[in-house]
Amino acid sequence: MLTLPDYSDIIKAQMRLKGVVKNTPLEPSKSFSAMSGAHIYLKLENFQSTGSFKVRGAYNKISSLDPGELANGVVCASAGNHAQGVAFAARALGLRATVFMPVFTPPLKVIATRSYGADVKLEGETFDDALSAAKKFQESSGAVFIHAFDDPLIIAGQGTIGLELFQALETIQDVVVPVGGGGLIAGIAIALKKTNPDIRIIGVEAEGAASMQTSLRDGKLTRLTSMSTIADGIAVKTPGELTFAAAKQFVDEIVTVSDAEIAHAAYLLLQRAKLLAEPAGVASMAAVLHKKLDFKNRQVVTVISGGNINMGLLEQILEKGMMAEGLRARIAVLIPDMPGELKSVITILENLFANINEISHERSITTVPVGHVLVTITFNLQQIEQLDMVCKALEGKMKKFEVLR
Repeated sequence: MLTLPDYSDIIKAQMRLKGVVKNTPLEPSKSFSAMSGAHIYLKLENFQSTGSFKVRGAYNKISSLDPGELANGVVCASAGNHAQGVAFAARALGLRATVFMPVFTPPLKVIATRSYGADVKLEGETFDDALSAAKKFQESSGAVFIHAFDDPLIIAGQGTIGLELFQALETIQDVVVPVGGGGLIAGIAIALKKTNPDIRIIGVEAEGAASMQTSLRDGKLTRLTSMSTIADGIAVKTPGELTFAAAKQFVDEIVTVSDAEIAHAAYLLLQRAKLLAEPAGVASMAAVLHKKLDFKNRQVVTVISGGNINMGLLEQILEKGMMAEGLRARIAVLIPDMPGELKSVITILENLFANINEISHERSITTVPVGHVLVTITFNLQQIEQLDMVCKALEGKMKKFEVLR
């Protein structure tokens, strides 16, 4: 029967990982401290080899196995980051790796995993579907299955982050950690509660995939019937037995954040801190910025767990973030379908120094009167007040328009 690692196992993992993974930066943030009222530090695992913390656990697990066990290679299931960690570790150790990923995994994660030499197989719509396929492959091939989170050696590898945190900042009061299957928070919690039991360990799940919070509430492992979140890296239908046990024993709070809050945090990290992070990786920051608990005046570490973001999703996050901050706007203007009418609208925008980003025309929908065209214009602004100026100018020209939110 598998048992949770202890502090000594995490120390051993740190020794195994020396020279293989990065001791990632712990950076104070004046901007996020001002926004939250806390003293914020960012643990930047998006700077880690493979762009995620997952390589820590994967390498610790695989390098601990007897070479005889590894004759048929390793196999895993992953939504992306664990896949890259396993592929990276397998290549470093001269092993064959087979990785099962959901069919909707962002292409860049698939490409990155293959770049480390793994044989990638796309199976099913969710992580759990890929997990089932991977276990069938393991039974038929004899490859060693490397679980994404429910394994003591995986947990110990992730726990090395906790050692690094305490070594860098002994005055930590809160550590806020994204939670999917629970391996990351389990390892960090075991490491930090041993060094200082008063450190508050807070887990953050996506509202649409809150399997750990649900399980803790029910007092038993509970499988979600469905999930919906942009944070695919923490979208897991049920936590592991070991990670659930660790959460019960060592984790102080589990909170949830919405997709809108996650997207907002990702946007602000990029805009204010110049840091690119994936939705799962910024769940911790979303919880702090949206004050899911009282963090005021406390020394708070947010673990930014990964940076492997889908570029299409990043585009949407930037678009919505700019519109929410009033730096981009979109208006629909109904004008006569005649020469010069569109130019009159564009002239208004140009005179107010609004930079046009996109224009579209619609004539065929039934709400557009015959002889008219509905023009949708997206434009960038230099300051929030410009949108009001644009609206007043359009009203002065008797234009029928709507600001689209």
